[in-house]
Amino acid sequence: MTKPLLALGLMSGTSLDGIDAALVRTDGGSIVEPGAHVSISYKDDFRELLRSMLGGHGPVEETERKLTELHADAVRSLIAEAGIQRSDVDLIGFHGHTVLHDPAQSRTWQIGDGALLAKETGIDVVCDFRSNDVEQGGQGAPLVPIYHLALAAGLKTPLAVLNIGGVANVTYLDDEEKSLVAFDTGPGGALVDDWVNRKLGKPYDDGGIIAAAGAISETVLMQLFGSAYFDRSPPKSLDRDEFDTRAVQRLSSEDGAATLTAFTLKSIVRAVDHLPMRPERWLVTGGGRNNTFLMAQLRRDLSVPVDPVESVGWQGDALEAQAFAYLAVRSRQGLPLTFPGTTGVSEPLSGGVYYSKP
Repeated sequence: MTKPLLALGLMSGTSLDGIDAALVRTDGGSIVEPGAHVSISYKDDFRELLRSMLGGHGPVEETERKLTELHADAVRSLIAEAGIQRSDVDLIGFHGHTVLHDPAQSRTWQIGDGALLAKETGIDVVCDFRSNDVEQGGQGAPLVPIYHLALAAGLKTPLAVLNIGGVANVTYLDDEEKSLVAFDTGPGGALVDDWVNRKLGKPYDDGGIIAAAGAISETVLMQLFGSAYFDRSPPKSLDRDEFDTRAVQRLSSEDGAATLTAFTLKSIVRAVDHLPMRPERWLVTGGGRNNTFLMAQLRRDLSVPVDPVESVGWQGDALEAQAFAYLAVRSRQGLPLTFPGTTGVSEPLSGGVYYSKP
């Protein structure tokens, strides 16, 4: 039996809000013992710098170094929060930040310097989790489903785990690794976040209050669903800025928020048609689980229980960071990270690039 390692996972998501860091003691298999976690918000100027990088533009070297240094700070903060020593941590799983994701062109780009992070923290690092999958013809996303499967041991299935971050994705669980199905359903919170930021100067629609005050434009919603993405069968994945939202521009602040929230909602509901069986329950993670308006709409339209992941004892604010700790351990053991049903690769595939501490 492989000895469990104490791994530290780091995630900077498409919502651009900041860095999540989490500890997990795991063997990369069935042993999963989540520990302390912290979230560090980006300052506004760095968030806007990151936003300017989307699509692979801007000052890459400068931004990548700053991003890596902020992640090193997050590592130090978590170690202090947990009351442990740096030497207690065996491995870091470092996702970096996605600035471009276009698997159709065999391209995915996460900025973040694994060698620099290993040097700054004095801890071994695994990063670049997506490239091998994309090079082998996969979508490179989602990567978290195998961690969902480990966490869900003992829960009643079929079960769906829905992550509503900047992009939304779903994992279908039916007890076995070979049954994993996962894909990006469509937008998560990114479009409405960008909308209310631009129109009202707010970072996001807190609780869905702005959307709840508006009226959905069915005409604009139909145009949004004109994207070819929704005609494709999974596995499939999205870039944060995949969708053309110019049609929304003529709407009021409230109606635009309502329409973009409906776009997220309806794309999730449509995803059910691509699942092997209708899930008996949905567990929701990511920032979207805090949107009470969206959660109520999901319960209405999915007609089964829809609950935040905290209802089964999972840590929603830490889940993706935990996943990259788990994936780092699997990477070091040569275990698969992606599967035919999650990214479309022809066979289960490992990945990640390892950097030893100096």
